[in-house]
Amino acid sequence: MSTIFTRIVNGEIPAYKVAEDDSFLAFLDVNPNAKGHTLCIPKQEVNKLFDMDEEHYMGLMAFSRKVAKALEKTVPCKRIGVAVVGLEVPHVHVHLIPINDMEDMRFIKKVKPEKEEFEQLAKEINANL
Repeated sequence: MSTIFTRIVNGEIPAYKVAEDDSFLAFLDVNPNAKGHTLCIPKQEVNKLFDMDEEHYMGLMAFSRKVAKALEKTVPCKRIGVAVVGLEVPHVHVHLIPINDMEDMRFIKKVKPEKEEFEQLAKEINANL
């Protein structure tokens, strides 16, 4: 059975897309730690980060860097935190989280943007790519 992220890639589930190319997709996390919390995924379903072949792995990191740079221009923060946990969805995903302190990376404190805020933020980040 396909993961929720594969279903997003296939257009079966909507997402607030930030960036996309032939191999990767970035979209806003719908349960974000902070405003702008973005997920970068490979379109190919792979469960574990280090199971990716080196070329695809390096491509994901380069794609994530590009998105992080745009995110940092869009959302005021001290830096963009990066996490790869992978327990909640068995599909590689890089969390890019605008942070101002360590608490922003704990996956406990959440923000609740409205649909319009998600849509506008996705457009703003994309404009900064």
